[in-house]
Amino acid sequence: MIKNDKDFLINNSYILFFRSFGWVILSLILCFLINNILVIGFDYPTFYNIFTNFDKSSFLILFLYIIGIFTPISFVLLSSSSSLRIDAKNLHHFNVYLIRAFFWTIIFTGLIDFFIAFMRVEKILPFLFDDYLTRALGRSIFVGLYVHIPLIILGFVIAFFTRTMGFTWLALLIVVGELLIVISRFIFSYEQSFMGDLVRYWYAALFLYASAYTLYEDGHVRVDVFYASMKNKTKSFINAFGSIFLGASTCIAIIFFGLDGKRSIINSPILNFEVTQTGTVGMFIKYQMASFLAIFAITMLIQFISYYFKSIADYRNEPIISDNNENS
Repeated sequence: MIKNDKDFLINNSYILFFRSFGWVILSLILCFLINNILVIGFDYPTFYNIFTNFDKSSFLILFLYIIGIFTPISFVLLSSSSSLRIDAKNLHHFNVYLIRAFFWTIIFTGLIDFFIAFMRVEKILPFLFDDYLTRALGRSIFVGLYVHIPLIILGFVIAFFTRTMGFTWLALLIVVGELLIVISRFIFSYEQSFMGDLVRYWYAALFLYASAYTLYEDGHVRVDVFYASMKNKTKSFINAFGSIFLGASTCIAIIFFGLDGKRSIINSPILNFEVTQTGTVGMFIKYQMASFLAIFAITMLIQFISYYFKSIADYRNEPIISDNNENS
């Protein structure tokens, strides 16, 4: 009896450790994203500069990361009866909601910005709006703040009430967009920059946003030399190891270097509402395409941690939890 109790405590300690490790990674990334907002919006220091000139803002950032470590550990301890598979499912469902929201966002933004660009190029805006709004719709910062952001909020709201992922419909819209370019170019001899911008915008979103869900469905190309012949337990160990040291580490590197300061490759275009070299004859969505890389890394990181939890559960032969609604 004593031996069984000891084995149970050891096994439970392992589960708590694995769960804490995964949740701490996600929590620290959330802290880094909050820190990034404070850096670009309020000139707070980054976490690696807090001791350079320690003041109130540095203390706040230090406190933020301390909370980011102890909160997930406390959550794991308070939910010690939960399992790795439950954590994996919860993370996956949250990730599905994020991806679904971003898909609705880029569909709405793409369509509305396309028509604004069309009216701007064809000089239709002055017939519909006053002089102030006509000139404002020719500036990316105005369109970004007062058109794109409300559409982003709308996308997140609609995603909460829907259950479809939207991959198929977005792929169909890309085909329709390409078809319209071909027809307008070769039949009507009409082509503008915003037409190609829309297709590139949607195609980039389809490729990057669908990556996390494809990982869940095990749809990525796997170079299989030795893996297929291995035992299930060995496969689970490799999947867990690879999820953290190859997958999650790559996503963390993308997030860190992409969002490291105001001049980073992701922050800079977003802050400036950057547009393409075509200027006002194109769509004002280039700054959003820079954010696609961050969204890709964040959603992939969440899915890798979910995959890590699932792989550890497989390694420990935990019972499988049935779920008939994977897209909810």
